[in-house]
Amino acid sequence: MVVFLSSKPSRETFIRSLVDLLRKAETGLSDDVVNAIRKAEASEKSPVAKSQVQAILKNIEIAETHGVPICQDTGILIFFVELGSEFHAGFDLEAAIREASALATREIPLRPNAVDPLTRKNSGDNTGNGIPDINWKLVPGKQLKITVAPKGAGSENMSALRMLNPTEVEGIKKFVLETVTSAGGMPCPPLTLGIGIGGSFDKSARLAKEALLEPLDSPMSEFEKEILGAVNALGIGCMGLGGSTTALAVHVKTAHCHTASLPVALNIQCWANRHASIVFGGDE
Repeated sequence: MVVFLSSKPSRETFIRSLVDLLRKAETGLSDDVVNAIRKAEASEKSPVAKSQVQAILKNIEIAETHGVPICQDTGILIFFVELGSEFHAGFDLEAAIREASALATREIPLRPNAVDPLTRKNSGDNTGNGIPDINWKLVPGKQLKITVAPKGAGSENMSALRMLNPTEVEGIKKFVLETVTSAGGMPCPPLTLGIGIGGSFDKSARLAKEALLEPLDSPMSEFEKEILGAVNALGIGCMGLGGSTTALAVHVKTAHCHTASLPVALNIQCWANRHASIVFGGDE
């Protein structure tokens, strides 16, 4: 789900475009996600699991028809920003993203989820210290691409990171299966699994979250297929009620790491794999 705007925006246009982008991400799913859920419904043999997948599809239909959030947990707001080296906004992009997040919270509306980690005081507008989470990447060119990926707590809380020994490459699959088994139905399967391997402690987690942005219909490697098959063989199924589809897809991103370490992160995503992108500029 990508929207293109050919010209460099004013600050006001930029903020309004991000509010609209958040609305798209919160009230609908991209075609690849919906098609994967439909495929799961068609292949499901368990009557209980099939009815649950059908309820999910009905949920998607109602949310899009009425323009309301697809889940009551509208998540914390995570942005991935690809900033072209020749793109010059002329205003503070980070401040504008924060303002758009607060405005979207009021207008869509979104549940205010951002709290101080110690006092648990809610900011009331989904902004705060370090929130929204903005991930910056400098790229060549004249464009600015922004992807928003709201992330609910149910799936985020079931995610995990482990620092394996460098000789434990075979242990990656075991770690994923243990984590998914422990999660059970709590992250609202069928899941999308993002796996980050390598880098540093924090780099592996960022890779795992970025992996969730990959289209669900993109080809999977043999390693990804192997993990997907093993996860679905667990029989956890839709909403943890059994069935053949515990996960819709597995995507892995890797980075070179220190010779003495093997960081592995698993970012679990519920069935509502929400994200949307917008591209500014390119015609200056």
